[in-house]
Amino acid sequence: MSIVEMKVPPIGESINEVTLSQWLKGDGDYVALDEPICEFESDKATLEFPAEAAGKLIYVAAVDDDLEIGALVAKIDTSVAAPAGEKEPAPSATPKAEASASASPKTAPEKESYAAGHPSPAAAKLMAERGLTSNDISGTGKDGRITKADVLAAEKPAPQESKPAETVTTPALSVPDAFSRNERREKMSRMRRTIASRLVSAKNTTAMLTTFNEVDLSAVMALRKKHQERFVEKYGIKLGFMSLFAKACAQVLMEMPQVNARLDENELVYHDYVDISIAISTDNGLVVPPVKNVESLKFHEVELKIKELASKARGGTLTLDEMRGGTFTITNGGIFGSMLSTPILNEPQSAILGMHNIIQRPVAINGEVVIRPMMYIALSYDHRVIDGSSSVTFLVKVKELLEDPVMLML
Repeated sequence: MSIVEMKVPPIGESINEVTLSQWLKGDGDYVALDEPICEFESDKATLEFPAEAAGKLIYVAAVDDDLEIGALVAKIDTSVAAPAGEKEPAPSATPKAEASASASPKTAPEKESYAAGHPSPAAAKLMAERGLTSNDISGTGKDGRITKADVLAAEKPAPQESKPAETVTTPALSVPDAFSRNERREKMSRMRRTIASRLVSAKNTTAMLTTFNEVDLSAVMALRKKHQERFVEKYGIKLGFMSLFAKACAQVLMEMPQVNARLDENELVYHDYVDISIAISTDNGLVVPPVKNVESLKFHEVELKIKELASKARGGTLTLDEMRGGTFTITNGGIFGSMLSTPILNEPQSAILGMHNIIQRPVAINGEVVIRPMMYIALSYDHRVIDGSSSVTFLVKVKELLEDPVMLML
């Protein structure tokens, strides 16, 4: 009996522990080499754990266990042969496998990976919700595996899903009993626990204050209306509010490096570049991957990068490198209808800008009351690094650029 121990591998320099979120193969099942056997959830992403050998899978850890790097997850008994129906997908695309294939004519056509056309668990769940099958989707994951991002990209071709949705949701209204007192408990995901820990840390360890201003977005909206069609024709993406805000912030951050700085013990670290973390809402929580060197990017490059990061974040395919870094953060609660908020710092950064809902409001201009599209903006900052006068000046400068966006082009 030959046993291979499966241990939690090193995942990233800042990750010391993961949670076993679900098994992908059953206890006692036969697994092929490199076949995913379980999923780990870190504070940054969900990762599949492939088998390091072929054989019988023996559980050691349990679902929801918190495991340190190097902890034992499972064992594989390599002395167990594959069942007759599962023997074909076992060989991997290694030189040894190819050499043995040449001795058996029956295995020659089986070059396609076992993963081809098979969805990951997250993808399978989405496919079931949208009524999609493997035939509707082309897998872009490893060895042709269908990822969550593939399903999200393919959800549009399923319009027939709207009718069943009505029949399913209608009886749901009568499911809860009147005056119900039921409760349920669910363990917080590792990402949610990490988010909670960092938010509490930011509140407890920084001298955080928030200052506010308001922006008249008439000029920005006129600019987008006038040039949107040509912008889309040329770059294949719309000119959004986020790139305009990001470029305005980047320009002012280069002028005011103290707002772009961070505190490292008794030293201030200044950056000669602007990496803006963009808050993106996902099913698992808020992630803030940075768009790097915003000060050097053009508007369409910012828009394309934000779109790419958002797609990866919601598809669960962000890499650790894409999550790392950032010198300043922008969060847009306005997309959910927020009128005003005090965003919490994204440590170790010293400032975060909160965007809010655009509301048609009466304002006084040149002694007359007029209706304008107005947005409140909020800057939360660490008072240990940034003075109150600097925070107010920063917001005023951003406001001036957005109310005269031609200045961003010069």
